[in-house]
Amino acid sequence: MPSVGFVRSINAYWQQFRSNQFARNLSSMGLAQLTVRVSRLLATVFLSRLLLPNDYGTAAIVLTVYEFIALFTRNGISAKVVRASEADVQIYAMTAWRMTWIICLALVAVQCLLAYPIAVFYNDQRLFVPIAAMSLVYLITPISNIQAAFQQREGKLGRMAFASATQVVVDNCLTALFAIFGLGLWAIILPKILVAPIWGIAVRSGHTWRPKKIEGSGNFQGWREIARFSRNILGNEMLSTIQGNIDNLFVGFFLGMHALGLYYFAFNAGLGLTIGLITAAGVAVYPYLCEVRTDHEKLVARFYQTRKKIGVGIVILILTQTALAPLYVPIVFGSKWTEAVPVLCLICLSALARPFASHCSQLLKALGKPEIELRWQLLNTFALVLALMIGSQISVLAVAFAVFFVQTLVLGLFAYLVPKKLLNGDDFKFINFKMSAWRKPQLLQEK
Repeated sequence: MPSVGFVRSINAYWQQFRSNQFARNLSSMGLAQLTVRVSRLLATVFLSRLLLPNDYGTAAIVLTVYEFIALFTRNGISAKVVRASEADVQIYAMTAWRMTWIICLALVAVQCLLAYPIAVFYNDQRLFVPIAAMSLVYLITPISNIQAAFQQREGKLGRMAFASATQVVVDNCLTALFAIFGLGLWAIILPKILVAPIWGIAVRSGHTWRPKKIEGSGNFQGWREIARFSRNILGNEMLSTIQGNIDNLFVGFFLGMHALGLYYFAFNAGLGLTIGLITAAGVAVYPYLCEVRTDHEKLVARFYQTRKKIGVGIVILILTQTALAPLYVPIVFGSKWTEAVPVLCLICLSALARPFASHCSQLLKALGKPEIELRWQLLNTFALVLALMIGSQISVLAVAFAVFFVQTLVLGLFAYLVPKKLLNGDDFKFINFKMSAWRKPQLLQEK
């Protein structure tokens, strides 16, 4: 029988957990990601055994084009709703909702117009229809993004975690099923279109906010403030998307679809779990830091505590996955992917700095200083493109090494030096490239 003291300790821990909103949100997002990754592993196993590297390569081009255009839906417009004061939040919400509809309708048109030229550029007519069809996903964003912002603002992320997990699990199950039925390329593309409404319906029903007439919001009141706040976030998203996808374009163009298939497999099998956990942690951390953005001591404590909890766990996962890759890849995915193992290991290691860089990014957004990250992302993008241009002339392994080297160096410096400057006031003049806005008294004030 457990001792009375042990039972009391467990009960005290449980009560503390229930009262800690960040812990609940992080647990919800983490559990959702665990469910997602199990289903993704299932889908990846079926795809790796039933599809050829060329099919993977073609799908990579379609999804890369989608990611480059979809980044404009992650434009930071709804993030302004999360930070807005109670007096202004309804007006900002209405303006953000209208702006989102305009942007998403424009994105549908742009992607459809680009589909044929891209198919011609890669000399593969199979690309045209799936690229155009993927644009339908953008129509889901305006019906749910403001409700998601209010849930994030209130620290209620359980429904968002459930919606995200359900959508991706259904996506992965359909992918495996369609692969068994021999749909080839469409086994990857079609499920992503079919499951898009799951997120929209689930998140929209999770909050009572609905578009309505509000005095003062009829003429897009506050759009300048929203645009000013979101432009740096959009810039960061754009640079992050370039960093995450430009390698696919280089490999596909210079090394061919077979090499791209190997690289895309290695990237998904290597970084799928890690990127999902980092994204989930960022969603949970942002409102948690926003709560104390004007209290310097509490902000410092929350930042370093959460960084330690999140970073250490993800780093251990990355190192374990890298060490075991030579064993599990041929067993789980098939011997034909053995040649991708060195690439997969380097791609895994390239993520070591990412959880810390993502955490720093949430700090900058909470402080209303995304322009600082934008400068670092510009540096990272320039270095990465240069390294990829060199690596893609050699081999797919050289491309993976280029990604590993640049991401580790630049993101590592960003994650270490920027919090030092912002929170501790340390003087790092050599990284202060035209960052004259980094003056401590103003940094922690709400604009």
